[in-house]
Formats: sequence, C-alpha cells, structure tokens
Amino acid sequence: MAYFILKNLLLGPLLKLLFRPWVRGMENIPNSGAAILASNHLSFSDSIFLPLQSRRPLVFLAKSEYFTGKGIKGALTRWFFKGTGQLPIDRSGGKASEAALNTGLTVLGGGQVLGIYPEGTRSPDGRLYRGRTGIARMVLEAKVSVLPVAMIDTEKVQPIGKRLPRIRRIGIVVGEPLDFSRFDGMEGDRIVLRAVTDEIMYELMKLSGQEYVDAYASSVKEKLARAR
Repeated sequence: MAYFILKNLLLGPLLKLLFRPWVRGMENIPNSGAAILASNHLSFSDSIFLPLQSRRPLVFLAKSEYFTGKGIKGALTRWFFKGTGQLPIDRSGGKASEAALNTGLTVLGGGQVLGIYPEGTRSPDGRLYRGRTGIARMVLEAKVSVLPVAMIDTEKVQPIGKRLPRIRRIGIVVGEPLDFSRFDGMEGDRIVLRAVTDEIMYELMKLSGQEYVDAYASSVKEKLARAR
C-alpha cells in the first residue's frame, strides 16, 4: 500500500513533473519472476528515481545509514525506504557481506526484483568503477538473469555533499537481460565471479557512456579523504 501511494499519488507524479525523467527499455523487466537490476550509482537520488519508475516493485539492499538518519531528512528518508520495501544492510564487510548476500538471495527466492549497485558505493566523480563480485554470486546461486541499468545525469541533480536537488531532466536506460547460465555450478570459482562481474560492468559502461576505472570506488574515496 505504501509503495502504491508513493509511486502513484505522492512522489511519483511530483518527480515526473519536476524532473521529466525519460526512460528506455523498461519493457525488458520481466512481468513476473525473480531478476536483478544492476545499476550504476551516481547519486543518492538513484534510489528514489529507479524504484518509482520501475514497472514492478523493486527491492534494494540499502545501506543501514539510510534508516538511522536524524531530523526531518532522516525521517523522510527512512519513511521512503521502508515504504518502498527497501532492506537495510551492514556494508562493513566480513560476516556483514555474507549476511547481505543471504538477504539478497532470500529476496530473489521469493520471486522479486532485486536492485543492486555493483560498485558498492556512489561514484566520487561521475566515472564508472570496478564492480564487487557479490552480485555474481547472487546471479549464479539464484540462477537469475541480470538487467543492466544506466542512470543518466542524476549526479547533476544531487551532487555528493549537496542536500537540495537541482531541477533538471534525468534518464534511465534498462538494457536487455544478461544470461550467465553457462556458469551454473561455478559460484565458488573466483575467476568466474570476476568474469561475470566484469561483463556486467562492461554492459553498464556501454549503456551509460561513462568512463571506466579499474579500481574500487571506495578505495578512491579513501584516497581523496586522506588528501584533504
């Protein structure tokens, strides 16, 4: 019910009016059954625009900080993520990463559409960064297809560090599903996991037109923080 209200009565119509999102390839999302939407990640607003434009309810594994914010912004963010069925995860690594993987598999096991940012964090500079292999493990263990999704110009709407969005048009491109069934039973092979992840990132690069950087976005962010 909350998802319906947000999408069709509140945020959905408002965002369409203000940001006039153009969408291509939404018909590639299957009408039923489990699937993964693998998106680039340019802005916090990606987690708002994509679920509201998706033809089906979309479950994101959202970082736990989105559910613990304070003040009016924190309350609104928490309300949005809970209302659209997003699930908080701990991204600190180790056992937390395994728990996030299992949560994703549970979502897929229920026949739902799961949204994932393979880069693991927002791009610090608009470029596309190396993907984490957790998405490959989910794909091979759940035996589902992956649809690459390119968010276009969302970093211009809400740059990192800016609280208030800028009104401008954004785009969403959903690519054709990628089939990795040729790797069935090989989810324990690190080379295979990296190959699957790199293929997903290559498709994202083609859809988004972003420059690709063969490094983790989180590592680049850490270097930038130390340099300040």
